[in-house]
Amino acid sequence: MDYSPLWISLRTACVATVFSVALGLVAAYYAVRLGRVLKGLVDGILTLPIILPPTVCGYFLLLFFGVSGPGGRLFEALFHERVVFSWYAPIISATVVAFPLFYRTMRGAFEEFDRTLIHSGQTLGLSGAFIFWRVILPNCRPSLVAGTVLAFARALGEFGATIMLAGNIPGKTTTISIAVYSAMAAGQTELAKKWVLIDLAISFAAMLIMNFAGGGARRRDTGVAR
Repeated sequence: MDYSPLWISLRTACVATVFSVALGLVAAYYAVRLGRVLKGLVDGILTLPIILPPTVCGYFLLLFFGVSGPGGRLFEALFHERVVFSWYAPIISATVVAFPLFYRTMRGAFEEFDRTLIHSGQTLGLSGAFIFWRVILPNCRPSLVAGTVLAFARALGEFGATIMLAGNIPGKTTTISIAVYSAMAAGQTELAKKWVLIDLAISFAAMLIMNFAGGGARRRDTGVAR
């Protein structure tokens, strides 16, 4: 049994999660500061991949990162490689579909955050960076953990956008989801079952981490509040 889809999926999900967390924190933090109309417009654009079918997301990614697309031309000029059918393609696809989940989770957390803590920190002369890292994020830890795990799980299970942009190249772009599809298409039901069980085990472990880590964070916050 070729285990390359497992390593490709884990690499893709981990890197996509890092990008989703980094970009999602910045986007969510500044989105809550926008006016009502502009915030609604930005929020609609950033969360559109949640609503669109994955294959439609893959279509737009293919247009943007294709050989004649602006993103594809820029990427090739910088790195001298094409995005389509490369090992970068699954990471890009997974990031696009996982990012909205983390963004929405953190945006809700930032909106519910008690802003009097920010004003108190400013009164004490604390810098904006210090307030963000040492005041805001620790108080939003349960949402941070939940958003990170949800982004990882979504990136791990991505199929539609990935197969549109990355294709199905064994050892290069074939993720677990694509391996399941390929096995079923070839009539290899036992192989498909094995990949399904592996994906199920990883996803369940991720949910356990979210529940235990999020619960622990809430208990610590409650203890501090007392």
